[in-house]
Amino acid sequence: MKDEVLVARGLRKAYGARTAVHEVDLALRPGEVLGLLGPNGAGKSTTVGMICGLTVPDAGTVTLGGGVSLASDEAGYKRRIGLVPQDIALYEELPARMNVELFGALYGMAPDRLRRRADEVLAMVGLSDRARDKPSTFSGGMKRRLNIACALIHDPEVILLDEPTAGVDPQSRNAIFDNLEALKAAGKALIYTTHYMEEAERLADRITVIDHGRVVAQGTQAELFALLPAAQVLHVEIAGEPDDALLAGLPGVKRVGQRLEASVGDVGRDAGPLLAALAERGIAVRGLSSARATLEDVFLHLTGRALRD
Repeated sequence: MKDEVLVARGLRKAYGARTAVHEVDLALRPGEVLGLLGPNGAGKSTTVGMICGLTVPDAGTVTLGGGVSLASDEAGYKRRIGLVPQDIALYEELPARMNVELFGALYGMAPDRLRRRADEVLAMVGLSDRARDKPSTFSGGMKRRLNIACALIHDPEVILLDEPTAGVDPQSRNAIFDNLEALKAAGKALIYTTHYMEEAERLADRITVIDHGRVVAQGTQAELFALLPAAQVLHVEIAGEPDDALLAGLPGVKRVGQRLEASVGDVGRDAGPLLAALAERGIAVRGLSSARATLEDVFLHLTGRALRD
């Protein structure tokens, strides 16, 4: 497995006639965040479920460093994995500290280590002063942070986070980001699913995009941006609304009201010829601006713009 702490090969899961995940491969290294992106129903949560052992794959394998798998050593495998599920998984009427200690006890942690570790993870997620309070009194963001503390209590090597910032306020989201960046700096390996592209841009070292249960692209952000037809967009404010026939000979240019959008590879190289072509057609330019492509542009390019319900 070289330096990988986790390798998944050929993961497949079907529910009746519907194949939710088909031949998914993933690899994860220590100190790395792998962003797992995809539209609703693409197979992200099913993939996470198979990796953590909650869902039994129909085919494929997941192996941790040293060759440990669910088949060879289920208890040892699960002790090295931490899961932050998509849905809040807490005992609402137990104090926060008891929630954390309960999860640690399920991993067979010794009492002294469990107490020390509970102090550490509650401090990490900023809940030390609320340790005696019940989650039923917590905000959504506090519950999310307590969920993370429960996933970290046994000090796992690999942490799976399935949309951990869903429904939280900006302050809690930034606190969660700080926690994850600290875990990455400590050498932990993280798999992070999200629908927020800006989160993936901030956190992920590499990204895997899944659609209809299949991997459609994976690599660094730079490698994914290279898949776009153009890396930048020119926004040209024009006077009036020119006949579309005048724009027909301008590849990559589309009209949006009184603005033109042009996909270009290099603004410095391509802006001049475009402006000259517009002048030749008698189209008056009022303003010009540019923007680089975003991860959302890549995502929509790979998965389409159709609604997923």
